[in-house]
Amino acid sequence: MRSSATREQPRVTDQLAISAADVHKSYGTTQAVAGTTVEVARGQLVALLGPSGSGKTTLLRIVAGLEVPDRGTVTIGGRLVAGDGVWEEPERRRIGMVFQDGALFPHLTVAKNIGFGDVADGRVEECLALVGLSARAGAYPHELSGGERQRIALARALAPAPEVVLLDEPFASLDAGLRASLRDEVAGILRAAGASALLVTHDQHEALAVADVVVVMRDGRVAQTAAPAEVYHRPSSRWVAEFLGDAVVLPGHASGGAVECDLGTFPADPAAAGAVEVIVRPEELHLEAVGAETAVGPAVTARVLRCTFNGPDQIVLLALPGGREVRSRCLGTEEWAPGSEARIRVRGTVRLIPASASA
Repeated sequence: MRSSATREQPRVTDQLAISAADVHKSYGTTQAVAGTTVEVARGQLVALLGPSGSGKTTLLRIVAGLEVPDRGTVTIGGRLVAGDGVWEEPERRRIGMVFQDGALFPHLTVAKNIGFGDVADGRVEECLALVGLSARAGAYPHELSGGERQRIALARALAPAPEVVLLDEPFASLDAGLRASLRDEVAGILRAAGASALLVTHDQHEALAVADVVVVMRDGRVAQTAAPAEVYHRPSSRWVAEFLGDAVVLPGHASGGAVECDLGTFPADPAAAGAVEVIVRPEELHLEAVGAETAVGPAVTARVLRCTFNGPDQIVLLALPGGREVRSRCLGTEEWAPGSEARIRVRGTVRLIPASASA
């Protein structure tokens, strides 16, 4: 999958389930999508992730045919459906949609909800089995739990054998515990079905947990596109780093293949030079008691300010020798008393972003 904020033509290929190229959409003076390109390969689950107002839902609606782009093209399964004088209505695009509330027909049974529309014989039973709810075929939506309703909504989306499945914040209305378990179930169902899917979410953990590729959007543009581990560990900007999770950001200076910051001196890209932002995740800051060090490498002594216990882990706030504060995420079984000293060592590779491009 590829994304860019520059104008490019879609590649019509059997390997792409979705190609939205150089898409623009404005509402009055507000530019919701600004020259965005997103591609989804066949069998891929891609997450559009961003804060409110980033353009992710507008882009999904343009792919679905619920909004008309001001400029740009959309192809589904290699077939042009929008742009260059072409427009296909949503019902002709061979898409399945799953909304936040499930949008089931309350007066129809589960089986009739799934079979609504152009569905092949036997397909209802196949999809019910796929989502693990064969025993609920005769139930009505009001008799289902929130998680069951969303699984039925997914079964209904899959029943017509669509080219792609579009999911618009499908877990947002569920409580945290159910949301975590259901997102894993839904991802498993989509992969078992061999479906190509585009998921809109504002939940960073959700995107990182279920997607093959994460597209981070900001102000109508793509800020970064990468696999979950890549976008988390190697963010393209300070904004992406901090949006995707807790990040320790320190000023540094790079030269001669090394970077120096308040945590020590570390290897760096030889091309990096001058003022930079050094980015480290809190879980990469390893703490050891002074005098009991077991690892090697750069380390600094810091003073423990506060510990926030979260059960399996804790956040330890520390003051570095120069006064700058950093956070370490470590096991909840470790004990760090405020006022005590600890040695901080970076486990992993620090990421550098030029200070001029840190936003």
